[in-house]
Amino acid sequence: MGISLNPYTLLSGQGLDVTSLVNQILNQKSGQLSEWSSEQTLLHTQAGLLTTINSDLTSLATAVTALSDPLGVFAAQSAASSDSSIVTATADAATTAGTHNIVVTNLATAGLVYTDSVSGGADASILPANAAQADLKLQIGGDKGTTADVAITAGKNDTLSTLAASINQQSSAENWGIQAAVITDATGSRLSITSQATGTPAALSVVSNTTNLSFNPPLGGVNASLTIDGIPYSSATNKITGAIPGVTLQLSDAAPDTSVQITVGSDTSKISDAVNTFVTAYNRVVSDINEQYLVDPTTNTEGPLGSDSSLRTLQSILLKDITNSTSGNSGLVNLAALGINMNDDGTLTVGTTPSGQTMNRVLQKNPEAFQAFFQNDSSTGFANLFHLDLVNLTDPTDGLLNVDLAQNKAQQENLSDSITKFQDQLAEQQKQLTAQFSQVNASLQEYPMLLQQVTQTLDTLGGSSSSNKNS
Repeated sequence: MGISLNPYTLLSGQGLDVTSLVNQILNQKSGQLSEWSSEQTLLHTQAGLLTTINSDLTSLATAVTALSDPLGVFAAQSAASSDSSIVTATADAATTAGTHNIVVTNLATAGLVYTDSVSGGADASILPANAAQADLKLQIGGDKGTTADVAITAGKNDTLSTLAASINQQSSAENWGIQAAVITDATGSRLSITSQATGTPAALSVVSNTTNLSFNPPLGGVNASLTIDGIPYSSATNKITGAIPGVTLQLSDAAPDTSVQITVGSDTSKISDAVNTFVTAYNRVVSDINEQYLVDPTTNTEGPLGSDSSLRTLQSILLKDITNSTSGNSGLVNLAALGINMNDDGTLTVGTTPSGQTMNRVLQKNPEAFQAFFQNDSSTGFANLFHLDLVNLTDPTDGLLNVDLAQNKAQQENLSDSITKFQDQLAEQQKQLTAQFSQVNASLQEYPMLLQQVTQTLDTLGGSSSSNKNS
């Protein structure tokens, strides 16, 4: 559209609205700027979507790596107990699968000595009459153990309360490994001394006592006694490592008449979790892609990446990998045979096999074939091959979407440069046009005055001519 000017306004002395006129001229030239801005907005949106899909693709790669790694979840072992109230177990990855029978005769216990009740209470003196001092010696861990010698002084540690505090202070300082406490009930107050460890190294006994306290026979301080596959075993603690290579036993209760079965094998719960993580990660990427191909009914257009060829390529590669099938392997030849089914939209669901078995049931029945489907020594398993593709797809430099993002970034930078240059040109044109039209405006504003001067001159010349005729 052209720019129109009002002749009356121009010739009346009002002149031009220079700013408005310059803006009209520049606006006609700035259409390209609007197009570039729209392109830049689209590129920015596409970059954000590509970044999200690429991040989800990286998460998928991590999930597949867990299933392809020979030292990953398939190497994990678990140890199940037939009676966890008596004994539980854990297994290292290198533990040999098998079954073991455990019979717990008794638990390892802490050593304990305690006194008869003191009728005077916790704050009554325990020194003999007229005595200013006394001594209490404890043996910790038998004859070859440690002797704890506690000197007792009147007014310092000669009551149950102060003696308990004194024993605890010295135990901490000298690493005796015992804990003293005062127990008060309806019969009075008693001193209790307990070892902080268990087993015979923690057995306690009173070697000498010159106080008024009367100690009961020692209790506890015995090793755990059990049999492992019929072989007697003794342990100073209730946590036993090394008795079964790679297995740690935790004893919880004695049951000499009960044989507890410990079964060591593949940690199917970790494998199941890893497969479910893979399915979730795969579905997220597929959903990301599907969203770009949904047609908006109001605009009849796909998503911002609907025409992106890289996305089509990615979709094709994922479909190839997810439908990969093998042969043999006890019938576990594809995901469907494991109970993982494909939905109409390309996502996966962990459900049941054609015969109605759940994935976990398939895993428990044949963990070896389940693993062989995902990974094998020839690196041709489902996860092995999928892993190779994902390594290439997520390569920081040459990965499919990373290349796309790099191109997008270059396009955005080029557009930014073009926009900046164009804006600089418009700014320069604005200066030039403003200067030009300001000069024109100045001339137009002077026009009425010039016209008046001409009129006056003509009037003067006309008056002179009339006078000459009369004379």
